[in-house]
Amino acid sequence: MVNEHHTDNMNIYHFDVYRLDDVDEFYAIGGEEYFENGICLIEWGEIIESILPKNYTKITFKKSDDNPDYRELNIQKI
Repeated sequence: MVNEHHTDNMNIYHFDVYRLDDVDEFYAIGGEEYFENGICLIEWGEIIESILPKNYTKITFKKSDDNPDYRELNIQKI
């Protein structure tokens, strides 16, 4: 569910939220506690969007119909 990466300066947490059925499962694993302890990278974040911190950066990827190797990134400060 979460892969943890620790360095001397920072913690990075990578969540595969697509495996969850709902927000309650995120609470059950103590997921919200990670928000205060490092950088959280969350795939399929819309599943838990209602409990994300007030200030976060949302990055969406879009594939190109013309070039299979091209990705367009949309970065929003929420």
